[in-house]
Amino acid sequence: MRSTEVNLLVKNGKENLLIAGLICLVFGAFLTVGGIYSMGSTIGVGGLVLFIVGMSVNTERSMSPEEIENWTPAAEKLPDAGRVMYRVDTTLDEPKRSSILCGPCGTVTLVDGPKPNGYTCPACSTQLWQEEE
Repeated sequence: MRSTEVNLLVKNGKENLLIAGLICLVFGAFLTVGGIYSMGSTIGVGGLVLFIVGMSVNTERSMSPEEIENWTPAAEKLPDAGRVMYRVDTTLDEPKRSSILCGPCGTVTLVDGPKPNGYTCPACSTQLWQEEE
């Protein structure tokens, strides 16, 4: 498992416990209806415990609102995929701001407002995209 996958499992611990609890409860119910009482009750009780533990886990925000507002992607080069690669992240809340990561040189540029119709990287002068209207 990669570290990003492990981080997602840890970050969403409450949701993972709740989903696992519900799956165990449903699976235990099917086994009990099917006549396998000992296995169905064991899995069902385990699902109940997982669900209760999941409901009692606190969810704390790992980032402050200021950190969320000032977030930018890591400045890294993107792999070549037969064409110019780039990444655009735009905030949903006001003030609208877009961060543009140039794949060939790894430069991150902040632009006020939504994604522009066209963009050329100021560091390497590569045209990343041009939308036709």
